[in-house]
Formats: sequence, structure tokens, C-alpha cells
Amino acid sequence: MASLLSFIAPLLLLLSPPMAISGNGFEIQEATIEAIQQAFKEGKLTSRQLVQYYSDRIHALNPLVRAVIEVNPDAIRLAELADEERNNAGDRHLGWLHGIPILLKDNIATKDQLNTTAGSFALLGSVVPRDAGVVRRLRSAGAIILGKASLSEWAEFRSFSVPDGWCGRSGQGKNPYVLSADPCGSSSGSAIAVAASMATVALGTETDGSIICPSSSNSVVGIKPTAGLASRAGVIPISPRQDNVGPICRTVSDAVHVLDVIVGYDPRDENATSEAAVFIPRNGYERFLKTDGLQGKRIGVLSKGYFDLFPSTSVRAITFQRHFNTMREKGAILLDNLVIPKASTIEDFIGKYEDEVLRAEFKEAINAYLSELTYSPVRSLADLITFNNKHKDEEKIGEYGQDIFLNSQNSSGVGPTERAAIAKMRVLSKQGLERLMKKEKLDAVVTPEAFFTSIMAIGGYPGISVPAGYGRDGSPFGLCFTGLKGFEPRLIEIAYAFEQATNVRKPPSFKP
Repeated sequence: MASLLSFIAPLLLLLSPPMAISGNGFEIQEATIEAIQQAFKEGKLTSRQLVQYYSDRIHALNPLVRAVIEVNPDAIRLAELADEERNNAGDRHLGWLHGIPILLKDNIATKDQLNTTAGSFALLGSVVPRDAGVVRRLRSAGAIILGKASLSEWAEFRSFSVPDGWCGRSGQGKNPYVLSADPCGSSSGSAIAVAASMATVALGTETDGSIICPSSSNSVVGIKPTAGLASRAGVIPISPRQDNVGPICRTVSDAVHVLDVIVGYDPRDENATSEAAVFIPRNGYERFLKTDGLQGKRIGVLSKGYFDLFPSTSVRAITFQRHFNTMREKGAILLDNLVIPKASTIEDFIGKYEDEVLRAEFKEAINAYLSELTYSPVRSLADLITFNNKHKDEEKIGEYGQDIFLNSQNSSGVGPTERAAIAKMRVLSKQGLERLMKKEKLDAVVTPEAFFTSIMAIGGYPGISVPAGYGRDGSPFGLCFTGLKGFEPRLIEIAYAFEQATNVRKPPSFKP
């Protein structure tokens, strides 16, 4: 009976019309940050009502999609404080994120009543020393930490056998469009929750594809920033070289409002954030939300190994061609059939060395992170392996192995071989994407779904995934616009103009 009720409750919610605040006519579901702020201003909505709506929706939908691990027990109190601040502010604009509930991927530390566990029982009850750098910025902007989103456990860095979206603490995340479809990872919960209107916005992290892929697979917008643009301090690490934090939202404008808040220098992530700070525009990114942003943009279409993988009669191929025509109609200059120099050499090298280097970096980075926790039942990668072995017969713990953990523990850390591989990846990045973009004077390259993320990862390049369409079964797919370091303004112009011209995204249908 309990399992039947857990299935029926979400269906009843889905069949009901979008919730409107009684007497005011404002519909929360699918509402953007800008619409919510306008409703705040007009007295049609309060932060408390907004948090209550999302809490109720999480309660109803989470048994079906497993997108959220914990809801912040302080969220209502924080919302009431935001309402009080707004009432006392008069006509003063408190910022786009003030009073806005946001979900955080459960590898982003919060110094509050929420756990930070990377989805693992091994870190349940651990205590972080402080908020992550991006969380500190969100709180300063008045955002409300709504809770922790599920993820592919350990950011999909525990085992090769773990399915996308599987999380020890919350179970298997489900794609809200087609429940049997791959939600992708590792920021699966963040993308699922935003797509299903369980939060206004969310943060994800990416080492290689973990923002772009779930965004594409769940019909939401994801921004993977230039490496170091947003601080990684307080984020459970894989690689200090490749880790990134970025927004996952329903619209490009929402993602940009979040990006504007989280970027900037952080002394606890000094090297990366000081290097990337030069790319941040003085007046922020909002001004690049231009409906004519495609006008005059030179966009390289990477066909070989990317778009040519789809049969010409497939839904994806036909959809992509239609979008290319739309971009041209909006003034973009598309350079077809471009090929990255030394593409096969780069791909071969990534395939041979990227995982090897990441495993070495992870061993050092996770040991350092665990050692700095105020309290933790585990203090090293070796402790994590022991914990998993000890609990391998328990529900949700031993279902999948930990081969990546074991391989990482058996590595010697970052040594001469790894440093040489990292140096070679930098050289290949310059000889590959950078050479192509400079030669053709490109503002961006466009690729399907998440096929380009490894090249983005090793080069520290930014990318934006935007909803592009739906397969015959209803499962979503996106387009990814990628540029060189610091190209966020151009990518935002392109992505926003594309989104406004195509208007692809629709709410999820929760098909079986």
C-alpha cells in the first residue's frame, strides 16, 4: 500500500493545474527569477509561499524522481527573513537572487543543518568548517538554500559500474521527461529538480560533462564556466585542475543571474580564481542577454565525429538542421563541417590519460578535503574504501563496486608521468580548439548534447547547453555552445538569442 501511495501522489500533483497563489493569480511552476521578483514587488508572492510550494512539490515528486536528498529545515525561517528584508527595503532592488530558493548539488558544502556527503553514507554526519565559496556568495545575495540535490554518488567517481544518477543516500534519480531514460550525471539531481520545478534554480559541478550532460538530458540550461571563474573552495573535489561550479536552470536568463552572483576571486581557491578573474566583465553578465545576440556571430559547426553520428533522417539530425537555419536567419554566420586540428590525436590522448590523471589528482584532493573537516567518520580515501567494504551488504551501499576508488588509492598521486600528461593536454588544447577558433575567427563552436565535454574539460573552456528538442520517445536533447576561456559574454549572447528564437523547452511529462 505504501509503495502504491508513493506512486499515486506524484501523479495527482502532475494532473493538477499549476499552483497559483490564492487570489493573486501568479503561477509559480515554471516561473523565472525575473517573474518571481516582479511578483514579490507587486505583492502577489512571498518567499515563504515560494519555499512552501517547492517543499510540497519535493514531498510529492521526490519518491518518483529521487532528485533531492535533504530539504533545509531552516528554509521557511530564511524565507520569512527575506520577506522582512524586502518589506523594509522600499523601492530598493535587493538583487535578482534575493529571496530565491536554490538547490545545491550535495558535494557543495554548507555550514548549516544540511549534510554535505557527495551522496554517500560515509560522510553522513560529517561537519564542514565553513560554507563553500559559492554558497557564501549566494547567501550574501539573499538566496535561500533550499536543500541538497542528489547526484551520481561521489560525482560519478566511485565506480565505472554505477549508473548515471545513482546515489547511495537517495536511490536512482529519474529523468522527469521519460522515467526510464538516462538522466545523465553527475549533477543529475540538480537538473531533474529544476526541470520538474522542485526549485527555482540549482547549482551543479562539472569535472568532465557533469553539468552539460544532465542539462541536455533533462531539457534545462547549464553553464559550465571557464575553469576558476567560480570558486571550488568547499566543494568535494575530484580534480583542482578540472573541477567547476555552475548554474543549472530552466532559462538562460536565470542561469546568467546565478552566474553573476557566484563568480569572483576567493582566497581559498586563490590560484584558479585570481587567474580567471580577469575574464569577468565589470558590469556583470546580465547585459549580454540580447535577443539579437546571434547577429554577426561566427559559429563553427563540428560535424565530423559529432553531428555526423546521427543518421540524416533521424529526429536529432533534422532538428539540428532546422536550428542551424534559424541561427542563420537571426544573422549568425555558420561555418559548416569544421574539423579540430589533430582531433584524433587529442581524443586518443584523452582516452588514454585523462582518467589516469584524474585518479591521481583525486587521491591527493580528497585526502586534503577530508582532513580539513571539523568532524568526519572518515579521514582519507583509504577510510572510504574501508567503509564501503564494511557496509557492502547493506541496502544501497554494496549494490555497486568502488573500482575507481581502488585504482585511485593504488596510484602514487600526481608524479612525473601525470605532470607530463597534464602539460601535453595543455599543448593539445592550444593546437586543437584554440588554433581552429583563432584561424576561423570563431565566437563559438556548436556540438550536439554532451559529446564535446572532454575537450572542454582539459582546456578549461566554458560551455552552455540549451534545450534543442525531444526524441521520438520524448527524451530531451540539447545543443552545446563552447568558446575559449573568458568567452562567456559571447556564449551568453548566442545561447540566449537561440533560446528566444526557438523556444524549445516544455515542462516534463513523466512518461514511464
